[in-house]
Amino acid sequence: MAKPSKIKVKTYLPTQPFPPNAERKPIRTERLIIRPYTEEDLDGIYAIRTQPEVMHFSAVGQIDASKDETRTSYLARYLPPNDIRTYNNILCLASTGEIIGMGGMPKTDLFFGWPEVGYMLKKEYWGQGYATEFVRAFIDHWWTLPRSEAEIEVVEGSVDRSGEVPEMLSAIADDNNPRSKHVLEKAGFRQFIRWTEPDTRVGITDDITLVGFVLESPVQGAKVLS
Repeated sequence: MAKPSKIKVKTYLPTQPFPPNAERKPIRTERLIIRPYTEEDLDGIYAIRTQPEVMHFSAVGQIDASKDETRTSYLARYLPPNDIRTYNNILCLASTGEIIGMGGMPKTDLFFGWPEVGYMLKKEYWGQGYATEFVRAFIDHWWTLPRSEAEIEVVEGSVDRSGEVPEMLSAIADDNNPRSKHVLEKAGFRQFIRWTEPDTRVGITDDITLVGFVLESPVQGAKVLS
């Protein structure tokens, strides 16, 4: 598929830079504590990023080769001074503190132009509702962040018109990952585009089909502007 065309829109987005990790309060759900990254999280993150089943659905498609790779290529993105560029989180069990995943808004290179939600969950906790619990809690929190007016370019089709439009969150899922697509749909995201491109994962020569999702802000007209 050719690169999707973009349109210029006026909307609202969270004010940037984001608050540093030290100023972010944990998000608590029935079973999870969703909190900022710390240096002490390395072992827990490494345990997840060395599970082949988890990393199969990442952009590289392979496990981290060492803890040092996890530290420099992953963890460092979300520690100071880089923490103010993204809004990613550690997912812990509220009952034990065990790290079972990572998720939030991890990217600065936004494919659709809209902030993009992503997550990664330890394989032992798949199919138990944790991903849905996280995504719902995160997006509820996301809409409460202070806002500023913004003029950005977004992929055509993610909104119904150009000009002034509602704020959106976006997400991308592998079409062959029905669990992830279902989680997004349960959280209210809608599919708006599907395309095929060369697979970037190591050792895979076939193309990959990806699905784009968007979710409209429920608080239009009630923005908190910084």
